Amino acid sequence: MTETLLVVEDVSRSYKSGARDLTVLDGVSFEAAAGETLAIVGPSGSGKSTLLGLCAGLDRPTRGRVVLAGEDLDTLDEDARAELRARRVGFVFQSFRLLPTLTALENVRVPAEILGDEAADAFAHELLERVGLGDRLDHYPAQLSGGEQQRVALARAFCNRPGILFADEPTGNLDGETGRAVVESLFGLNREHGTTLVLVTHDRALAERTGRVLSLADGRLAGDVRTDDEVGAGRDAAAGR
Repeated sequence: MTETLLVVEDVSRSYKSGARDLTVLDGVSFEAAAGETLAIVGPSGSGKSTLLGLCAGLDRPTRGRVVLAGEDLDTLDEDARAELRARRVGFVFQSFRLLPTLTALENVRVPAEILGDEAADAFAHELLERVGLGDRLDHYPAQLSGGEQQRVALARAFCNRPGILFADEPTGNLDGETGRAVVESLFGLNREHGTTLVLVTHDRALAERTGRVLSLADGRLAGDVRTDDEVGAGRDAAAGR
């Protein structure tokens, strides 16, 4: 039976805006299985990034609950949620968020080193080779192009061997050709490792590369469209078939 890695149940998120409450998300529910790839799309202000942050336990919902890798996030304090993310979650952001004083190799191996992985250096090296940066291991972020920095960030996201990867506008700061190269690396690594992928994007072509597209409008789930072939392929990879 395929493991369910993410459960979102009736999730809402409101913020104070002056004297009134501003509702960014309202009653969103869905699940994501091991190996599934899905995109969250919608106009600006529809709640996409807010939803991603709630899924990853970076914020708490006003109502509803999120279960990540079998853990009800509402029952965990911040330290426990951080520890869960370190073990089970990878992140790719629009801004690359590399540490400027570390080389590409050092940036990539940080998540695995935190977990005490003695093979962190070798695996980080392997991942950088996989994204085409085997000759840039000792370069610092300032010495890399935007596309190279995002590929370093992508390799870093897989270094702790996550069960689920959250990507927030991963090509948002890149030109078309560079963005396409990053996307190929993203989906290639995802297939190889059988990782569940949840990405936020304005790029409809990128969204259609996933096995499922969730559409948000005014903070509500307005659509949930599946592509069974892609979902099946991802689940097979997750199961080692």
